[in-house]
Amino acid sequence: MSPSTGRTSLRDRTRDEVFALIRDHRDLTRSALVELTGLPSSTVGHAVARLLTEGRISESALVAKGRGSGSGRPGSILNAVPTGTRTGAIDFGHRHLTVGLGDDTGALVDQITIPVNVDLSPTRGLDESVRLLEELCARNGVTSLSCVAAGVPGPIEDATGLVCSTTTLSNWAGMFPVQELERRLGVPAVVGNDASVGALGELHRGAGRGHRDFLYIKASHGIGAGLVVNGQLYQGGSGFAGEIGHIIIAGRPELCRCGNRGCLEAVISVPSVREQLSHTHPHLDPETIDLATLDDPISARILNEAGRSLGAVLAGLCDLFNPTALIIGGELGSSGKPLIDGVRASVNRFAQPATSGAVQVMPAGLGRRAEIVGAAQLAGIHARA
Repeated sequence: MSPSTGRTSLRDRTRDEVFALIRDHRDLTRSALVELTGLPSSTVGHAVARLLTEGRISESALVAKGRGSGSGRPGSILNAVPTGTRTGAIDFGHRHLTVGLGDDTGALVDQITIPVNVDLSPTRGLDESVRLLEELCARNGVTSLSCVAAGVPGPIEDATGLVCSTTTLSNWAGMFPVQELERRLGVPAVVGNDASVGALGELHRGAGRGHRDFLYIKASHGIGAGLVVNGQLYQGGSGFAGEIGHIIIAGRPELCRCGNRGCLEAVISVPSVREQLSHTHPHLDPETIDLATLDDPISARILNEAGRSLGAVLAGLCDLFNPTALIIGGELGSSGKPLIDGVRASVNRFAQPATSGAVQVMPAGLGRRAEIVGAAQLAGIHARA
């Protein structure tokens, strides 16, 4: 700041702009900062040097799979240095609850996962999330939180924070999770759809890095999508974008919990796939089958067919949206190569050639942790605001 005018100098504004980019991304190089800001490399270099001197960012060697600076001597990567601020992160799954402790860079410090039927008893889920968060704070010596962020497996109205579904999350309908968490914890809260939160995790710390337009699919007990457009989450006019689980597949007889038949969620969600597998693996408990551990030909065929059914729907979304990546998360996304190959096969078959040729199909880089990592990222963003 200029001592004579009290105004922030151009050099300070540049430094703050560069810091904001480093803080909101991970593993940026100087050359990436030049590209993002459009500033001369010397200007970016001066800003980075000041931030390093001030201790606000750290510098480390560029790993082999990181972003390089092109030909020549490899660059180094820059990251924001976290402060002592701590945040809470919650992933409400349909059949599990994961709670995490994060910092103001969006990184997870610690986490706990327990099985719980969140759909059946939202009050228990909320109470358990607070208990686990308090447990994490105690074992990490944290006395206060800046804020808490949570992902909920249902449609949430953007303007009000109201859970609107009477089918996929019927016991949560009419609830305001933000208010419930704030009342229990006494700190600011932000809540989003779990697939959108998972997309945020993949964008910043998973397979979405390097992609500005992608679809993240959470394929688990429910099916939902998170859309990233031009590097930002897109949630639609009311906040309901990505509710793909109830797209109907013509000719399929499976009855969905929403009352229709042939919904994508009824055809290929984890309970449906496990039921199919239980017929061919009668020695396995259909409630506890770990899809990632099955490596026999019959299981591979069932998972590949589930991927093909999912891919047939996603092919149409690819033609509409033209993403450069389809990132498949959730338990199905972590099940292995057969399902991903099935998605790829249907996208190749049903999407326009130019569209299918432009899109990569891959499992989530964060696996089943995408939602809790995304919640920590969301909390970090709000802690810095």
